Formats: sequence, C-alpha cells, structure tokens
Amino acid sequence: MNMPNRATMVPPGSNRMTEQLIRIVVADDHTIFRDGLKNLLEADRRFRVVGEACDGEEAVNLVTRLKPDILLLDLVMPRVSGMEALRRIVAAAVPTGVIMVVDAVERDDVLEVFRLGGRGYVSKESATAALFAGICAVAAGQYWMGREPFADLEKAIATLTRSAVKDERPKDFGLTPRELEIVSAVVTGHSNREIARKLSISEQTVKHHLTNIFDKAGVFNRLELALFAINHHLVRG
Repeated sequence: MNMPNRATMVPPGSNRMTEQLIRIVVADDHTIFRDGLKNLLEADRRFRVVGEACDGEEAVNLVTRLKPDILLLDLVMPRVSGMEALRRIVAAAVPTGVIMVVDAVERDDVLEVFRLGGRGYVSKESATAALFAGICAVAAGQYWMGREPFADLEKAIATLTRSAVKDERPKDFGLTPRELEIVSAVVTGHSNREIARKLSISEQTVKHHLTNIFDKAGVFNRLELALFAINHHLVRG
C-alpha cells in the first residue's frame, strides 16, 4: 500500500491543542444531521464548530481557508465526494485531521480513507462518547479506527484487515411497531406527554419504551436517537 507523503504536513494537534479549543468543521449534506452534530459538539467545552459545509467542494474551500484542527467529513457528498475532498485537502498540505463519517463501515472504504491520508473514521451510529474520543485522539496526532486510537497507522490497518466489519443487524434494529411509532414521534419533536396522549398510553409506558429503544439503538438520549433514526431511515422526512 502506497501511503501519501505527509512530511510537509503539521500533525494535527501538534502544539496548539494543549490549552485551546479543538476547532472543527462539519461537512454533511443532511441539514438535520449537520445541525444536530454541531449542537452535540458545542455542548462540550473542548470543541468549537468554526464552519459547516453541505457538499465536498465547500468542505475543501472551508478547510483551506479556516485550517481547522478537525474536519468531520461525510463519505457520500454532492458535487465532490468525501474521498475526493479528502484527496484535495491532503494534497494541499492543510494541517487538518480529517475524520471520515460513514453510514456503514465497509473495509475497502476505510482502507481508502487511510491510504489517501485521512486520520480516522467513525460510523454515524457511533455513540457520542466514541465520536468525542475520536476527535480528541486525532487532534492529539493519533489515528482513530472506529472505536479506538492507534499511534501507528500500520497497526491500525493490520487490525482492520483482520477484523470483520460488516454490520449484520436487521434494518429495523429489532424495534417493534410501537417502538417505531415512538421513534417517529421523537424525531418530530414530541414530548413524552404528547406521545402518551397521541398513542393513548401512559407517560410511564412511553418512558419504558424509550429505555428499550435506547438499548436497541445504542444511543443515550433523544437527540442521539433522532439522528440515528434519520441516518438509518427509520422514519420518513
């Protein structure tokens, strides 16, 4: 595997990350996901979102101009794909750690991310803690592979090559029809009381359903659930 020459690049987080906020650009063509991700990041005092892009070309332009510490880059983007945007950013020797954000983890795509000079990848279904850990690891100059940091890229790729990374879960993630109704209501912004009234059940029953839904989806709060549902097409709109 021929890795890009990064000798002219400053490793992400080399000096400026000790005391300053981690500056992030978010690039995703889905407005709801992009806004939700921005809100999640800015709720943490370690991060500051300095730019947003809705396509690959805009992502390249923003990163070239703003030189953030981290770019969270959607793999599938209009105008310019995530891979092509990554290639252009690395070629421009911008000192930004690029983390590719993927819907489904495909080994060939992940290998290509690293081959082109990306610093890591995260799945859109990752828990918030894993995403934040990945951002901090890359900002500190490490590589991030889904759930863990690697100081050495060769070790990361060797681990990836040995692992089975395809997701075999069913599309509904084991959610019952009633649970899918509640997911849909959460996405549209209904409170527990409104959901209970709409479905003619008690608020306590709604809370019980939400606990089960969070477990099945691997999320920890309503915002994460809404983002998860949108990304996996569990609801329309």
